[in-house]
Amino acid sequence: MNEAEFPRKPLPPSTQALEGVTVLDFSHVIAGPFATYHLAALGARVIKVENPSGGDAVRNNPRSFTSLNHGKECVSLDLRHSEDVRTAQALLATSDVMVDNMRPGVLTRYGLGMEQARAMHPRLIHCSISGYGTAGDWASRGAYDHVIQAASGMAMMSGQAEDGPIKVGFPVIDCATGILAAFAILAALRRRDLTGLGESIDVSMLGAAMQLMYPMVVETLAKGEAPARRGNVGYSGSPAADTLTCADGLLAVGANTPVQLGKLGDALGIGVQIRALIEGQSTGFVTAARGAEIRQLLANAVRDQKVADLEDRLNKAGVAASKIRNLAESVSDATLSGALSPWMLPGDVPVAVPGLGFKTQSLFGGTSTPAWVKAPE
Repeated sequence: MNEAEFPRKPLPPSTQALEGVTVLDFSHVIAGPFATYHLAALGARVIKVENPSGGDAVRNNPRSFTSLNHGKECVSLDLRHSEDVRTAQALLATSDVMVDNMRPGVLTRYGLGMEQARAMHPRLIHCSISGYGTAGDWASRGAYDHVIQAASGMAMMSGQAEDGPIKVGFPVIDCATGILAAFAILAALRRRDLTGLGESIDVSMLGAAMQLMYPMVVETLAKGEAPARRGNVGYSGSPAADTLTCADGLLAVGANTPVQLGKLGDALGIGVQIRALIEGQSTGFVTAARGAEIRQLLANAVRDQKVADLEDRLNKAGVAASKIRNLAESVSDATLSGALSPWMLPGDVPVAVPGLGFKTQSLFGGTSTPAWVKAPE
């Protein structure tokens, strides 16, 4: 198509990315709602379907519920009743996207499974979120974040060599699954713009875990053996990509290349000794041939220094470094520095959230508290 002959209709600058897109959301708890949180924030109309007997379990924590479901509309439907199934089908008829994180087969019992929904509405984008995907021997298994951390190998990769399995201390896979689902839905919407065709999307928590561990999974596929635990050492394996003990705290340092390691040495007053230990290395990551000696030099150099002073000095010298903070310290310091710009969501109890993790010059969608709406007759 020649755009000069068929120019696109100009839209106002305030147009939201997903304006005009309607999402029917059958998801609950974290992964699915986090996916549709992104879609709502980008301007989509999201209609959240909840069972009348209690609704989403996360409603027990109003702050969590609002942070995952703000900007959405809510409707109460019991799919065991034919009347409510017809209401769901009526909502589906006007939707562009359907999202669910039920166990595979649950919605099929009510005529709302992936293939059934797509058969009724060929332009529909249906995204199914599950623990292990919709096919295979594990498809029917239930899943929670810590269970997938166990199944994926993530828990066994964390910690020092002598440790037992250690899970990541927050629902990392739930959140990653939500982001991955939102990404897939956006890709499907773009494809539909080009072809007019809908799409069936199968997003699994296990798949999201593998994406998070991507470099390690690639190595494991190639070698057929599990990677060694790295503890607090950086992925590069450089002896100067590690955690150093200062007088009043811990400092994570990332000096991966010979140039970076030289800068680190200069900033600590041990540049001559460091360069002598890496002589002959000019490009790539620093090898650990004399890693023990380098680590000892660094440990001695920082032992009596304050972590905040070192953090500032090393970053000014061009070396990535950060004090190891707890989450409260990080949120406070990052906000003060401008690295984090929380959104404040209105409501009976206002809730601050970290936004979408990126910034643009365009406007996002609404940030209203979830409101109950009357379903279409």
